[in-house]
Amino acid sequence: MNSRQRRGVVLLLLSVLCAIAAIVGVLSVIRNVNSKVGPEITAYRVHSDIAPYTRLTAGDFERTRMPRRWLSDNAVTDLGQIRGKIAVTTLRRGSLLQSDMIVRQPELAPGEQEIAIMIDAATGVAGKITPGSEVNIYATFKGDDKGAPDTSKVIVSNARVVDVGKLTALDPDQSQNDRTRQATEAVPITFALKTLDAQRVAYAESFATHVRLALVAAGGGAPVPQRDRTYTLDGDK
Repeated sequence: MNSRQRRGVVLLLLSVLCAIAAIVGVLSVIRNVNSKVGPEITAYRVHSDIAPYTRLTAGDFERTRMPRRWLSDNAVTDLGQIRGKIAVTTLRRGSLLQSDMIVRQPELAPGEQEIAIMIDAATGVAGKITPGSEVNIYATFKGDDKGAPDTSKVIVSNARVVDVGKLTALDPDQSQNDRTRQATEAVPITFALKTLDAQRVAYAESFATHVRLALVAAGGGAPVPQRDRTYTLDGDK
């Protein structure tokens, strides 16, 4: 083997050693990154903006994989956690879902039942009534040709709201005698009520000219006295 061949062998060996060193270096970097990042886990991002107090479903979120150590302790990693829950604030698209963003939907107390009615969005809701709110429910009744005056009544006081549905467009071809004929949009509101109050609400929805809600201050208040529950224009003199 001449000197030129020996130099070639030496260079080849050096190239092999450099390649091995490079591979070892890359593997070392990968191991270092893996040790810092750690194992991945499933988390969930908000698919699109969710309004406060909206009942949550699996379709509201999309799966993503993230290193466990990058997630906060209250990150939701199992969508079973949203069952029966509502958003406590606006959930923005792309946000990681966390347990402090959601709360359990208010449950019925013994003797209560849920009843839902459509409320004119413009006059009865105005975006301020949410699950957990307390409201007074007013109904106005048209007088008759026998001399009975137009009447406004508080049919239920301090009614507890358990759900506020989505804004719904009303059918424009409703009967001219329908009390909602002048409303274009309504929201289904669900209340937790005792049996008699539920019957009052059902009656008002069927026969009243209008049904409106009045928001009660946080913490509720005393029920409306019986003497103040009925109002007529003739009596206000």
